[in-house]
Amino acid sequence: MSAPLNLVNLERVHKAHGTTVILDDVSLGVAAGERIGVVGRNGGGKSTLLGVLTGAQEPDSGRVTRRGDIAMGVLDQSGTLPPGTTVRDVVLPPSMFAAEHEWAGDPAVRSVLAGLELDRLGLDSPVAPMSGGERRRVALAAQLIRPLDLLVLDEPTNHLDVEGVAWLAEYVRQRAGGLVVVTHDRWFLDEVCTTTWEVADGSVHAYDGGYSAYTLARAERARIASVTEDRRMNLVRKELAWLRRGPPARTSKPRFRIEAAQALIADEPPARDTMALAGFAARRLGKTVYDVEDVDYSVQTEDGPRPLFRDLTWHVGPGDRIGIVGVNGAGKTSLLKLLVGENRPDDGKVVVGQTVAPAYLSQHVTELPPRARVLEAVQDVARIARIGNQEISASSLAERFGFAANRQWTPVGDLSGGERRRLQLLRLLMGEPNVLLLDEPTNDLDIDTLTALEDLLDHFPGTVLVVSHDRYFVDRVCDSVVALLGDGSLAALPGGVEEYLARRAAGGAPLTTASGGSGTAAVPVAPVASAADSRAARKEASRLERRMLKLDADEKTLHEQLAAAAADYGKAAELDARLRAVRAEKEQVETDWLAAAELAEG
Repeated sequence: MSAPLNLVNLERVHKAHGTTVILDDVSLGVAAGERIGVVGRNGGGKSTLLGVLTGAQEPDSGRVTRRGDIAMGVLDQSGTLPPGTTVRDVVLPPSMFAAEHEWAGDPAVRSVLAGLELDRLGLDSPVAPMSGGERRRVALAAQLIRPLDLLVLDEPTNHLDVEGVAWLAEYVRQRAGGLVVVTHDRWFLDEVCTTTWEVADGSVHAYDGGYSAYTLARAERARIASVTEDRRMNLVRKELAWLRRGPPARTSKPRFRIEAAQALIADEPPARDTMALAGFAARRLGKTVYDVEDVDYSVQTEDGPRPLFRDLTWHVGPGDRIGIVGVNGAGKTSLLKLLVGENRPDDGKVVVGQTVAPAYLSQHVTELPPRARVLEAVQDVARIARIGNQEISASSLAERFGFAANRQWTPVGDLSGGERRRLQLLRLLMGEPNVLLLDEPTNDLDIDTLTALEDLLDHFPGTVLVVSHDRYFVDRVCDSVVALLGDGSLAALPGGVEEYLARRAAGGAPLTTASGGSGTAAVPVAPVASAADSRAARKEASRLERRMLKLDADEKTLHEQLAAAAADYGKAAELDARLRAVRAEKEQVETDWLAAAELAEG
């Protein structure tokens, strides 16, 4: 069978902005049906590559060819819509649908309208007064309903909640045409993409598979080439170790060679020592961090007050790492503002521990000093910060967050949106807080910066509360998850984000109210029949994998003890019997793990 014809080809393309080379002698192609994820540092050339692919930008040299009859749709980051139009004009234009029944009878169109919540916005709503997130959803919907050979999306998951991201992943995975997508959402990359392009230093490196396969291949490439960037390599290894040892959702369906991955991470310790961090946090914070007691809270709307919380009771303890998810408008940001005192409850009270030193990362970056330089803005907070057992200078921390030495003297006012977000995080961490409240911390951050942030949080000996639609980040950083479903209560999710999505898919069934910071339910939650078996299998596979690691360590220890006791027959016989028992249990655990992994795969 012949290979599919390429829709777009780049041949020896060169593109520069001023004296900065963005693309240097790049040759690649996009085949029909191929789903490509584009990753790389902010400013590294991802959007430029998309511009050259789509024809929005011309290369300085080289050639770009496109199939003559190609139907291409593009979603850029601007979200520009025609003035004076409504949602219906943009998404369901008369040129495509002459009558309402034509689109109303199309399940794919109805799925897009519901999945992006445009049915709630109203088809006759004007787009001019809409927020940036709403306008972006309208622009995305307009591309998704069209029959396209190639769909090119630049950060499509921005402004979508975790449920919307899951819907979008399923939708684009099922569509027939090709896809090129720039995104920093690593879960989305893994779920959707069959190929990953890394844009770096003027080159584009292609890898088969999604984010997991890309992570392994990048680590392997660095190892073979004897790369000396130790810090960068260590972060990649830690990330790879977490991908293999992390949540059941990932360990149950590895997307890369298990043998190669295990060889790379053989000596890599767990990402964080949870028990040690919890003990350190308890000494720093005492018993109380936040106690929310019988809180009622409403927000004012055009139709009067709308209740967000009713009789809300919640305990957040030292060392808790909690992810907060929920539908848009459920009150996630309002909850964080109640904790830090920016909002006051209508009834009830919020008790804050005496030793709490919080740092609140809002979704806005207006508090940065525009005339200061990057390093000055960081040093205004502190010159040295202690994070866990590490002492880090302002300059070193800035470098870890992507501000090279020459970039540290750039005026804050000249920074891009992503760079300002990184600087905002830097200033918070330099203040040495013992409680972090992060509202959508992954917005505008590239994957390398996200990995650096996760590495720092691995050593943070305090309480972390995260509101995020990035389920990979929530899984990676948090030990428990709670949800706001818009019914006024806070619900514990022992099954994490997957349980939240299953409950929402089942009609938003009420969850057990969360009362403890650990995220454990006071009453067992009834499982969803369609997902219960696979979820239980994933948990069992994760438990068995941890047991296998323990048995591996026991076997190694017994071998060492046998070697030391070679002259003591009685001791050696006892150790040999224990070794045989460990090996027998290990074989049984491996068999059970394979069965659980197969069941989890469905």
